[in-house]
Amino acid sequence: MDAALIVLVFLIGVALLFDFLNGLHDSANSIATIVATRVLPPIYAVGWAAFFNFIAFLFFGLHVAGTIGKGIISADVISDKVIFGALVGAIAWNVITWLRGIPSSSSHALVGGLLGAGIVKAGFGAVVIGGVTKTVLAIFLSPAVGFLLALILVLIVSWLFVRANPHFADRVFRGLQFISASAYSLGHGGNDAQKTMGIIAVLLYSRGMLHGEFHVPFWVVITCQAAIALGTLFGGWRIVHTMGSKITRLSPQQGFCAETGGAITLFMATSMGIPVSTTHTITGAIVGVGAARRASAVRWNVARGIVTAWFITMPAAAAMGAAACLLGGLFLK
Repeated sequence: MDAALIVLVFLIGVALLFDFLNGLHDSANSIATIVATRVLPPIYAVGWAAFFNFIAFLFFGLHVAGTIGKGIISADVISDKVIFGALVGAIAWNVITWLRGIPSSSSHALVGGLLGAGIVKAGFGAVVIGGVTKTVLAIFLSPAVGFLLALILVLIVSWLFVRANPHFADRVFRGLQFISASAYSLGHGGNDAQKTMGIIAVLLYSRGMLHGEFHVPFWVVITCQAAIALGTLFGGWRIVHTMGSKITRLSPQQGFCAETGGAITLFMATSMGIPVSTTHTITGAIVGVGAARRASAVRWNVARGIVTAWFITMPAAAAMGAAACLLGGLFLK
């Protein structure tokens, strides 16, 4: 095996490690509500979410992979050290926030890492302004849309079940949470796994291995879906606790509304090729169902801490990605 192939295998391995950690870090997004409402115990919830993470490629196109692969940093400046820097920066930030139980965005960590590494190599001219603008706007829009949809859903189902027996309503929404949790896990797998697909595909493209226009080979699709599903299966329990109980107390009805609002948001974003944060989306939805009950039901100090992490994720990962790119330049081209 020649040196170039060894480097390629190494970088693909690092990308899949990021994908695994993405699933581990973001498993809370898919299972926090269904665990917090005691509809499923954690061990079954992660298995449920992992399955739907894996099969997400059957339901979505690969628009998000295209955005990550050629819509953040120009594909012409991609090199081994840029990919290495982007991945190491994103992984480092994910590990830091995971250890501290902070539900930050793996997606924006990867975007930040790409920006830091790309700018170090080729300056600000390497940045694709349109793609970055779309991604930054999503930082604000995805939680806002999740919040509004969840709030509206709470109002609708509260009106529909206003005269229902509480025990009957509880049984209904416990059943419906299986559907809403499945939909959210599909949205998570559909949007997040594509980010790693884009990284691997642009790495292959930079080496002339795609034989033509940029596209994502099927083996990359399956491998990335499997890696994120495996990460979800291991579960990020610290973040589950933050998402499921620290922001607000959830009932099965509220859990259903939060997951459904979040899933609709992810489906729309994925269809438009926008790499949104599943963490931001479900956090906005959970705050929305809490606020529908009353403003004081939301622990706003916890929510503020989460939002602060959102704003520092991209610059922090960019700084780490830039440093890792410089380090990678010592042994990668």
